[in-house]
Amino acid sequence: MELNELWFVVIAVLWTGYFFLEGFDFGVGVLTGTLARDRAERRVLINTIGPVWDGNEVWLLSAVGATFAAFPDWYATLLSGFYLPMLVVVLCLIVRGVAFEYRHKRSDERWQTRWERAILIASLIPAFAWGAAFANLVRGVPIGRGMEYVGTPADLLGPYALLGGAVTLVLFTFHGALYVALKTLGPIRERAAAQARYLGAAALLLTGGFLGWTQALTGGRWSLAALAATVVALLAALAANRAGREGWAFAFSGAGVAALVATLFLALFPDVMPSSLGERWSLTVANASAAPYSLRIMTWCALLATPLVVLYQGWTYWVFRRRIGTRHLAVSTNP
Repeated sequence: MELNELWFVVIAVLWTGYFFLEGFDFGVGVLTGTLARDRAERRVLINTIGPVWDGNEVWLLSAVGATFAAFPDWYATLLSGFYLPMLVVVLCLIVRGVAFEYRHKRSDERWQTRWERAILIASLIPAFAWGAAFANLVRGVPIGRGMEYVGTPADLLGPYALLGGAVTLVLFTFHGALYVALKTLGPIRERAAAQARYLGAAALLLTGGFLGWTQALTGGRWSLAALAATVVALLAALAANRAGREGWAFAFSGAGVAALVATLFLALFPDVMPSSLGERWSLTVANASAAPYSLRIMTWCALLATPLVVLYQGWTYWVFRRRIGTRHLAVSTNP
């Protein structure tokens, strides 16, 4: 395997980690508007992700940074073509981070409610946008001479892209519901498990249809195998949730998210950004990569830094592993 192919795999792994971890973050944010019945329950939902949400975003920074360093032409074309939707996503992530920190700075109920509503909106929009963005990557966008994006924002809103956005939105919310069932006590836990049944069925139907469409567009035998793994993982998550095995249900939904990302990257390879105007304009692993020397330096840096990051994040989840409920709010210092 060449170094540019290795870094394509590394970037796929980084996006998998981001969607697995930030996926349930987004899902919990969406559930603050559909699962919680009062402010106390919204606080419980937010507190389940409070210690980990910012660490989960490290995977996004790593994925974008790796793309910039390993495939600078891919990074340049992607960010110029997807500038408007990516700007919206970045603004949502900023607002979401501020909302987590500011919601408890004042005791005024209206102040807190507004920031909690901001968490809901700033979770829902990126959850949809990431799926639409990756759908456009796989299907192809207008790229012309000089690796320049020559389309308009309207070109990013086709039926396939909208379906991709719906898939990630529903799948992340399902993943988040299983996380809430795993992390909470009492009525919230029971309602989260109940909502997960419906969300899981919707995620299975949407994901199956979307990946079937993807396979028809540009799939091969490996992407077909990943498609089958996605469906099996989601079915297993539904079965485990129905059986009350919350840890297994969450693990299987995470496996479904990972298999979805694998399917998209396998369908994309060896392109990194195909052109809808013709194959000769497509960006590939070969023509969009950095120099071999740069890739070698990056590989050594990744080998040294990645274990430390994974160990630290694993330790964080271990420390904050216990379930919480509304009864714990009485001893909390955060309103």
